[in-house]
Amino acid sequence: MVKILLVDDDTTFCLMLKTWLTKKGFSVNEAFSCAEGLKKVKEADYDIVLTDLRLPDEDGIHLLKAVKSVRPGTQVILMTGYADIQTAVLAMKLGAFDYVAKPVIPDEILKKIQEALERKAEPLHQSKSVAKKTKEIPYIKGTSQEADKLYEYIRLVAPTMMTVLITGESGSGKEYIARLIHSQSSRKDAPFIAVDCGAIPKDLAASEFFGHVKGAFTGAVTDKTGYFVAASGGTIFLDEIGNLSYDVQVQLLRALEERKVKPVGSDKEIGFDVRIISATNENLTKAVAEGAFREDLYHRLNEFSLKALSLRDRKEDIPVFANHFLENSNTELGKDVIGFDEEVIRIFKNYNWPGNLREMRNVVKRATLLCQAPFISVNDIPAELSAEPQTMVEEDDLALKRQKNELDLIKEALAKCNNNKSEAARLLKIDRKTLYNKLKYYSIE
Repeated sequence: MVKILLVDDDTTFCLMLKTWLTKKGFSVNEAFSCAEGLKKVKEADYDIVLTDLRLPDEDGIHLLKAVKSVRPGTQVILMTGYADIQTAVLAMKLGAFDYVAKPVIPDEILKKIQEALERKAEPLHQSKSVAKKTKEIPYIKGTSQEADKLYEYIRLVAPTMMTVLITGESGSGKEYIARLIHSQSSRKDAPFIAVDCGAIPKDLAASEFFGHVKGAFTGAVTDKTGYFVAASGGTIFLDEIGNLSYDVQVQLLRALEERKVKPVGSDKEIGFDVRIISATNENLTKAVAEGAFREDLYHRLNEFSLKALSLRDRKEDIPVFANHFLENSNTELGKDVIGFDEEVIRIFKNYNWPGNLREMRNVVKRATLLCQAPFISVNDIPAELSAEPQTMVEEDDLALKRQKNELDLIKEALAKCNNNKSEAARLLKIDRKTLYNKLKYYSIE
């Protein structure tokens, strides 16, 4: 039976979601803080950790890192409000499988869980924790000049053996570009293996990349074929290449130069024939200047560079993407929504889309599910999309203001109830445990 750990300080929500997931056939345990969640992860192996981004003691990012350190194969899904979407995007860079927006739609949660379990069940040569199964995140050509230029570059470089470095923001379709290059090359019938470098623990990197022999280290109960040998004849896609440790960069450079790998625990070298495509959402030039990324490896990977376009840089293509995601959502959800109101398209064009294609896909799917009319209206999309664009600093300021307002409300409720916490919880319309967690978070005696 699939085991799920639900981490959220809202006990009522936890109980409701646990009950619903249990009825769907899952074994569900709950925790109400980051510390409690991590303790349970250390005690038992969960297939899925479903955690709120905001917890009373630490945030969901802290829990994500801890879970991936202790249980690399466990898939983590974050629940977050749209105000925290940029943090959610960061979480995916750090190894989260995906995120869902609050208020949570149970069917959407179920879909994410099923997708996460599919990744966990991938063959060993694709690594349960880091090699990513391609999701259909359509990267439609669009009509913009920028899109035309990008696709022309892809057409030119695909038939060659040049290494390609793809830059761009999270959710902008970097993996899709890599797969498109592979599909237009002479290697199209050979393996394409995608590896999330950001999710590889440093001490397992050599084993994941190059393989190992039985008995090489504790836990090596069988021989393991590494990514480079498994992808031989085809293409290996190194996503988030900037997250590799310096030591691993050295090993990777040697392998690329010699076209040979030595499995951990073996004295025998194995040759490989792969094309390397890598991607990053970081500034590798800056990382090289700061000594965080090897300059020789950077030039080895960057024979040809491509930039995945952000949605805000191709606003004229937004209706094309929106309608494609609508078509997919109709099929997936069994709906027959025709299209979007003009006001919705206007809002889409004005919105900043920090999560790019991935965020738009989620917004459109959610709107399709909620829509009860032929066209998606403003009432079907998150209100946050209509807000004026804000800078990261402004968003941080707003978060601080929200915390201050919450703190003031708690203090006012305690004062009115003569510090009776049960009465204060009822006044605030939260459960007693949640209040205690917030008191601890704000260091209120």
